[in-house]
Amino acid sequence: MRKLVALLLVLGVATSFGATEILAQEETATGFQVLKEKFIQGDWKFMTPVLICLILGLSFCIERIITLNLATANTDKLLSKIDNRLAEGDLDGAMEVCKSTSGPAASVLYEGLRNANKGPEAVERAISSYGSVQMGLLEKGLVWIALFIAIAPMLGFMGTVIGMIQAFDNIQAVGDISPTIVAGGIKVALLTTVFGLIVAIILQIFYNYIVSKIDGIVNKMEDASVGLLDVLARNNYFK
Repeated sequence: MRKLVALLLVLGVATSFGATEILAQEETATGFQVLKEKFIQGDWKFMTPVLICLILGLSFCIERIITLNLATANTDKLLSKIDNRLAEGDLDGAMEVCKSTSGPAASVLYEGLRNANKGPEAVERAISSYGSVQMGLLEKGLVWIALFIAIAPMLGFMGTVIGMIQAFDNIQAVGDISPTIVAGGIKVALLTTVFGLIVAIILQIFYNYIVSKIDGIVNKMEDASVGLLDVLARNNYFK
């Protein structure tokens, strides 16, 4: 009898777990289906430009994230290698270390080492000038992401206005204010606005992450530039 009760309990738990899993899958499928239905109900003429903004914006975001992750370098380790070479009097070897290291920080340090024999002022000018160039390269593509963030809700609002106009046109054609006629146009209007705002929110999150990543790389570049001047002074390259 106890074994039978235990068996029934196990079967009950398994059945409940299976039912819960099935319900979860149905909810997931239903959520995707609802999203697709709402997109279709929003009228493809208004929803397609918003979708294009999302696709293009995400492509720029992914490209920037990959590029910035590859551009991130351990500047402390790089400066340590440069210091070791300069301590041996091997300026060319220190420059070779910078050339073999990827990232904007290594490029800026390379330009500083090229002007090491011209004095600290020349090194600072070279670092400042080339740092501005690297800053521009890091921010490449951000203007397009900002553009898609701005125009996605605008396209949604445009769909809203056009949907409201269509609703009033239907009312005028019928000659009567019917809730069904009014609700159809307003629904299309609100859906385009919602999808435009969703696209802008998604791209804004990626944009802020990219900007914070760029700020971190720039801070490391500035710290490395100051460190390079100290390393050159410590190894008596400024006479």
